[in-house]
Amino acid sequence: MEHLQAYRAAGDGKHRANKPIEARAWNRRLLIAAAVLFAAGIVSSESKAQSGPFAPMAGNWSGSGTVTLDDGSTERIRCRAKYAPIGPTMEMSLTCASDAYKFNLGANVRAEGSAITGSWSETSRNISGSLQGRGGGGNFEVVASAAGFNANIALKTSGNRQSVTMRADSQFRGANISMSR
Repeated sequence: MEHLQAYRAAGDGKHRANKPIEARAWNRRLLIAAAVLFAAGIVSSESKAQSGPFAPMAGNWSGSGTVTLDDGSTERIRCRAKYAPIGPTMEMSLTCASDAYKFNLGANVRAEGSAITGSWSETSRNISGSLQGRGGGGNFEVVASAAGFNANIALKTSGNRQSVTMRADSQFRGANISMSR
C-alpha cells in the first residue's frame, strides 16, 4: 500500500499513461479555441464590411430591363451587378447587354453623411468621369458627369430587390433595370 501511495504522490495522483491523453486533450482545446477566435475575426471583419450607407447593396445582383437609345428605340437587356462596400466606401460594377448593345459601368464611391462623391468609368466606350449625389441606406440619386456626358442615376434597394434608373443626354438615353440577389 505504501508503494501505491508513493507512486501516486510522485505522479501527482495521475498515472504516467494518462499524460499523452491529457496532452492531446489540451492540444484539442487549444485548437478549438484558435478556431473560435479565427471565426470570430472573420465575422467581425464581415460585419465591419457590411456596415455603412452602402451595406444594403452588398453582394451580387442580376436581372433585366430596357435600354433606350438616341433614336427612341428600346431593347431588352440582361444585367449583373456587384457591390463591395467597406464602411463609407464602395466599389461597384454593372454590366448590361442586349443582342446589339452592351455597357460596363464601374465606380468607386464614398459617402460623407448623405453626400456621395466618386469616380466612374464605362470600359466599352473608354469614358470616365465623376459622381456626385445624395442618399443612404441603399437608396441613392447621383449625377455621373464627363466631358460631353451627363447622366442621372437612381438606385433604390429594398431587401433583395433593387431598381436602377438612368437618364442621359447622349447616344444612350436611359435604362430601367430591376435586379434581385
